[in-house]
Amino acid sequence: MDDTLGAATKTSADTAVEMTQLVMPSDANNWGTAFGGKILSWIDIAAAIAAGRHAEGPVVTAAMDDVHFIRPINRGDVVCLKASVNYVGRTSMEVGVRVEGQTWGGKSYHALTAYVTFVAIDGPRGAPRPVAGLTLTSDEDARRHEEAKQRMERRRDRRDHRRGRLES
Repeated sequence: MDDTLGAATKTSADTAVEMTQLVMPSDANNWGTAFGGKILSWIDIAAAIAAGRHAEGPVVTAAMDDVHFIRPINRGDVVCLKASVNYVGRTSMEVGVRVEGQTWGGKSYHALTAYVTFVAIDGPRGAPRPVAGLTLTSDEDARRHEEAKQRMERRRDRRDHRRGRLES
């Protein structure tokens, strides 16, 4: 039992999300590739659903970082977003999102990866609230968890550095 919610912990698979979109002409720039901002919006939605499932309630985006565009996605291609919770703190969660493009011939390609941090809120007041822990069920889960833990520590360091600059 996890003492944060008084409920059993969850696995990444319990709350994983697969979302599919089509890059329409209004989603593309004049070079015929998807707007980065449109892809980021889809990432935020897929990640929020995974985080909300884990939190069993409302969540808010706290940070989106480590976004690595690898390959553009063309107008008319299908976009597959795969989101899963990588790390859980007391009230926050990191969700990793892998974005793949897919041609109509069925060929898939890795387009980008992003990591999004969410905070669970109690809804009416908007105050942070505790979430269940994360059970790691595979070597892959353990690897993603360890990498996410390191990213969370770097985020805290950057946040503390910014606060220090603002106070001086």
